[in-house]
Amino acid sequence: MLRKLLFLSPLFVTLLWSEELKVISDNFKGDQQKGISVFTGKVKITKGLDELNASKVTIYTDSEKKPIKYLAEGDVSFYIVTEMNEKYRGKSQTAIYLPNANEYQFFQKVDLLRLDDYRRVKGDKVIVNTVAGNASAESANQEPVVMIFTLQDKKTKEKSPTK
Repeated sequence: MLRKLLFLSPLFVTLLWSEELKVISDNFKGDQQKGISVFTGKVKITKGLDELNASKVTIYTDSEKKPIKYLAEGDVSFYIVTEMNEKYRGKSQTAIYLPNANEYQFFQKVDLLRLDDYRRVKGDKVIVNTVAGNASAESANQEPVVMIFTLQDKKTKEKSPTK
């Protein structure tokens, strides 16, 4: 256990920019030479307000031990707050986060809800850039991409002044 903690400490020190990255899992395997850390079981990752849950998460790091890719697999659920303060909640079977591009990629049975205005996207591939605010969706097997908007009913009657 101590060896695992010693291995993880340089990784987590480099992952800490201004916020703490916390990984909780049932199991851990890492290869410092290859820059790969694999967490399995009930994996929960939090950083600031963001949260990612999955059955397996692999974190890839560069030669300076900075994360360059997160790969989450199996019953992925997530909560994301973008740089533009947009809030997303959703689920998929696979998710990839590319920190250098500030981009999330979700695959297979994606159900993504933007909480700010209740826009929902369902498809097989959804990409969200957290800085630019760009999003795209694709479908597989000729299934349609479904986007649902919640519209507020505006009342056209003006209130009468009270005396």
